[in-house]
Amino acid sequence: MAWSRYQLGLAALMLLTGSINTLAAKWADNFSAAGCGGTEEHSFQHPFLQAVGMFLGEFSCLAVFYLLLWRDRRRPEPSMAPSQPFSPLLFLPPALCDMTGTSIMYVALNMTSASSFQMLRGSVIIFTGLLSVAFLGRKLELSQWLGILVTIVGLVVVGLADLHSSHDQKHKLSEVITGDLLIIMAQVIVAIQMVLEEKFVYKHDVHPLRAVGTEGFFGFIILALLLVPMYYIPAGSFSGNPRQVLEDALDAFCQIGRQPLIALALLGNISSIAFFNFAGISVTKEISATTRMVLDSLRTVVIWAVSLALGWELFHGLQILGFAILLMGAALYNGLHRPVLARLARSRADGSEAEREGLLHAENTAINSER
Repeated sequence: MAWSRYQLGLAALMLLTGSINTLAAKWADNFSAAGCGGTEEHSFQHPFLQAVGMFLGEFSCLAVFYLLLWRDRRRPEPSMAPSQPFSPLLFLPPALCDMTGTSIMYVALNMTSASSFQMLRGSVIIFTGLLSVAFLGRKLELSQWLGILVTIVGLVVVGLADLHSSHDQKHKLSEVITGDLLIIMAQVIVAIQMVLEEKFVYKHDVHPLRAVGTEGFFGFIILALLLVPMYYIPAGSFSGNPRQVLEDALDAFCQIGRQPLIALALLGNISSIAFFNFAGISVTKEISATTRMVLDSLRTVVIWAVSLALGWELFHGLQILGFAILLMGAALYNGLHRPVLARLARSRADGSEAEREGLLHAENTAINSER
């Protein structure tokens, strides 16, 4: 069935905003500016502040939810079903996981390319599958286990591509390896978040925008408060700011004041995550969850293509191979092979039926001719 203009618009919005989210964060990382107190020009490396901005974007989904609820209540026949009573504190554990995983990923984005960052996030399939078996008692099908194995192979190929390309980029080999490992480590935490949400949150039938917004609220408040002690915690060479502390938010604001384009990149990151969540939820509702997964995979291609066009990274064939393998693993895990196999079986059955009818027609013709 052909998509309507509204469905095409939702798909395009999800693909565009999902790509902007990663590209805007990397764009901010690529800027250099002087900091506070006349410090020398240095790169904008403030992953925890960027994570606060991302949670602000998620928090805004709560406003969108209440706006939609208000509009729905004004209709003669409201379509949004009232959710069951629940405690907002249910979202605190998933929000803590989201906060930790997102912060680690933004740290890693400073160490590796945007395309590898996006590709390696596909490893969440492995940990989600294993944790759902261990804690949710789910039984994975053979195709899902095969998808996990294929994903592992894809991760190895992408890792090899990063090792090969580290000589051509501004990042050192040790930084690239650390960044890739941090991304994969963050996916373990993201998988724990998904399992917690499925076990404790989904049974309350909470609207997805309300769920995202509530987690964003907790993440924004907690991480914003943590910026204060981070200002005093020494981090040595691991830190990218002149004071060598875990996060120097004042230095970040001074850099933004001296290079306004950083503010534009951060605004792009904040707004894109809000629209991306809204578009993703709408795509699942209006089209299908499978389409959402495919679009989420396609944004990796967009990020990679834009990174190449802007000269942020160089072309390496291993990345294409790694992405293709990761895409195959995701397709197997999410059951995208079933419609293809069903269609092939149907076409074979139709072909056999047509062949059988042709033979019967030929036999009848021969019998009639003999008479």
